Amino acid sequence: MARLEVFGSRTVSRAARKVLPRSLLGRSLLMILLPLLLLQAVALQIFYGSHLDLVSRRLSSAIVGEIAYTLDMYHRFDDPTDRARILRMAHHEFDLAMTLDPGARLSNLHWVNILGPMDDETAAGLRYRFRDDAFTTDWISDPDSVLIQLQQPEGVWHIAVPRKRLYAGTIYIFVAWLAGVSLLVFLIAALFMRNQVRAIRRLAAAAEAFGMGRDIGPIKPEGAVEVRQAAGAFNRMQERIRRFLAQRTEMLAGVSHDLRTPLTRLRLALEVMPASEETQQDVFGMQADVEEMDRMIAGYLAFARGEGTEQAEPVNLSAVLEEVAAGARRAGAVVALDVPPMLTLSLRVDAVRRAVTNLVDNARRHAKHIAMAALLQGRSVLVIVDDDGPGIPMDRRESVFRAFESGAAGGTGLGLTIARDIVRAHGGDIVLEDSPLGGLRARIRLPV
Repeated sequence: MARLEVFGSRTVSRAARKVLPRSLLGRSLLMILLPLLLLQAVALQIFYGSHLDLVSRRLSSAIVGEIAYTLDMYHRFDDPTDRARILRMAHHEFDLAMTLDPGARLSNLHWVNILGPMDDETAAGLRYRFRDDAFTTDWISDPDSVLIQLQQPEGVWHIAVPRKRLYAGTIYIFVAWLAGVSLLVFLIAALFMRNQVRAIRRLAAAAEAFGMGRDIGPIKPEGAVEVRQAAGAFNRMQERIRRFLAQRTEMLAGVSHDLRTPLTRLRLALEVMPASEETQQDVFGMQADVEEMDRMIAGYLAFARGEGTEQAEPVNLSAVLEEVAAGARRAGAVVALDVPPMLTLSLRVDAVRRAVTNLVDNARRHAKHIAMAALLQGRSVLVIVDDDGPGIPMDRRESVFRAFESGAAGGTGLGLTIARDIVRAHGGDIVLEDSPLGGLRARIRLPV
């Protein structure tokens, strides 16, 4: 039983999540609207269910009583003159226009009613007073009167009752007042909440842009006190991160310079060192080690810097991919390229070029043929790099993105790490898959 209750509550919770709005503005307005509607419904029910019913019952009872009194007086006299006088008196005293259709019978009992208790109370009064359902009421045809047809032994009576004597116009005034006040309160709440939510949206957009490497500068605190505090904290965080990145870049630039100075001396010393046939191979090996150390230092510095100083701007991604493919061909790779003529995105062009170059260089070291492609898919652009190399086992495809994990084959172990960091900084991602060429596929997704 307990499991059934838990399952039922989860089902209800999932159903509620599907129905309820997901945005903060929608939920806030719903929190305002539901109590407001409940309050107005209670007020309307109290008025409609008690006061209006009572007023309508009294008005209809008075009219039905006057009709019954007039017909009773009419039946007491046989003289046409007296009967005509009684009908004139009913018109003068009760404002009832009554005419008789002698010998007629009601064959089609058709009621035309309106919203509200007035028509029901009038019908109930006629039914109670005359003990018969042989009557009709029409509340629509005449804008000034309610038309009643009443079957009596002598024929059918056509009675026109002034609408104002049966009609309680306060219901429309009351409903209009309820609807007007509710709409006014809701609009004021919606405007107020929209301003509050707009400040939160701006904060979210600023955080997203900053996370994607765009320097948007400090945002203006606005909205409620808590939102202003969050905006101020975000501005201070931006400043601390910028200061930290600048200090780290300066420090690493200095370290790189300090390390490259002895490497330069070693390179010069090896170039001028006299080498015999026995030592020539050792000198070439030491020169290769020096070059490798220089590449490693450049890679570490680029990884630490993270291309953070570059700003995003509209770029033709197709042209960037063509440049990368041309560079790989100059390095001896066989590269096939399939891209549309124009793919314009907001990118940090040097960073994206570096990320794609790292993927192509990684493929070039392990494969003979490389295929590059780009296509627009919904709100994203896909960049695909295929090769016919040995590929990477599925259980290692995530670990190679960690720093220093993928350097066993001659690299620094930072190429894929830098590529993923750059792509994720643009709001996208990189995944590794099996390639149709038999090797590895690197698939880059960049938001438009």
